[in-house]
Amino acid sequence: MKRIILIVCLLGGWILPAVAQYYYTLQQCLEEGLANNYLLRITRNEEQISKNNATLANAGYLPTVDLSAGYTGTVDNTDSKLRESGVTETSRGVFDQTLNAGIDLNWTVFDGFNISTTYKQLQELERQGATNTRIAIEDFIASLTAEYYNYIQQEIRLKNFRYAVSLSKERLRIVEERYHIGNFSRLDYQQAKVDFNADSAQYMKQQELVHTSRINLNELMAVKDVDRPIRVKDSIIDVTDKLNFTELWNSTLATNANLLKADQNTTLAQLDYKKVLSRNYPYLRLNAGYGYTFNKYDVNATRQRSNWGFNGGITVGFNLFDGNRRREKRNASLAIRNAQLEREELEQGLRADLSNLWQAYRNNLQLLNLERQNLVSAKENHEIAKERYLLGDLSGIEMREAQKSLLDAEERILSAEYDTKMCEISLLQISGKIAHYLE
Repeated sequence: MKRIILIVCLLGGWILPAVAQYYYTLQQCLEEGLANNYLLRITRNEEQISKNNATLANAGYLPTVDLSAGYTGTVDNTDSKLRESGVTETSRGVFDQTLNAGIDLNWTVFDGFNISTTYKQLQELERQGATNTRIAIEDFIASLTAEYYNYIQQEIRLKNFRYAVSLSKERLRIVEERYHIGNFSRLDYQQAKVDFNADSAQYMKQQELVHTSRINLNELMAVKDVDRPIRVKDSIIDVTDKLNFTELWNSTLATNANLLKADQNTTLAQLDYKKVLSRNYPYLRLNAGYGYTFNKYDVNATRQRSNWGFNGGITVGFNLFDGNRRREKRNASLAIRNAQLEREELEQGLRADLSNLWQAYRNNLQLLNLERQNLVSAKENHEIAKERYLLGDLSGIEMREAQKSLLDAEERILSAEYDTKMCEISLLQISGKIAHYLE
């Protein structure tokens, strides 16, 4: 009996390690996670890359300026036979040198609207980078919120199992006392002991699930010590029944981030099409420069010579035929159509998901109300059974059934609350309102 009491003390949390506990609300968890989560930090860096790329220079609006310099030296041996006299003149080790330096500017002034289209494309990619960050943030909020309420669910379930252990312990105490005075058989005592051990094992298994959920929360918040003990300030799963399907769908069409990204993909496909069409126009390019050249001759009549000055030019051209333009134009047109179809498919999928989640949400709300009524009846039934058991009018098996009915009712109401909350989170994420949990 002393061993059983020790187990109960350990399971009941009477002997706890002296470790620091961090108490969090959902908003605090989200704020810490949004600041530290590795995936979000990577996504924000990718967004910054798209911002850095959206410049006039990257699009080709600005000219390029090159500075160059060079030196050339030659050592020649020459034999020259004069036609008139037939005399051969010989030169050995003639050392000539050339030094040049210059600065050149090249500028594509017009390229069939390709440059302006490229700049618009870069700006759209910048906006898509922001959209990708928003999608990642919304996914993170949904994931962390779900894990937060899963942790609450596991804690509540742990409390219920602890209560079950206490009930089994009390039953075991009563049976043991009556067994010793001869009111109960050894079979009753052994059955009570088996039930107590079963409840204790279930409680220990539940502690493992609580530990796993706590680690998941710390990982989502990017805490270096993922095994850090934390506690949440909420002790119940608070569900709302105020959602409205029409408002959710209208909000989905207006603000859903994935729909916004699909629209941006369509815009990018249209810009690709314009870039193909830009090759139907001529191009205009300017070039200018300033150069200096110094020549030094070893045996020439001129000992040395220097040249310097400006140069400039203009190039106008038109691509008559490249063999690929018609194919690329057809493919770009099909890409636009595909982007539009993907957008329509996404909208239809969101409508289906929203409808399914809405049905599950409404059913879970009704189920939750039903289970709350069942819980009241199960508690009353358990109290009556307990009184009859103490009076000896109820067998141990019947008492166990009453206890199990109470625990099952608590488990069902907990599952209904959690399932309703998960539907609520998903509905708010689809409709673009998931940031509500940050308020």
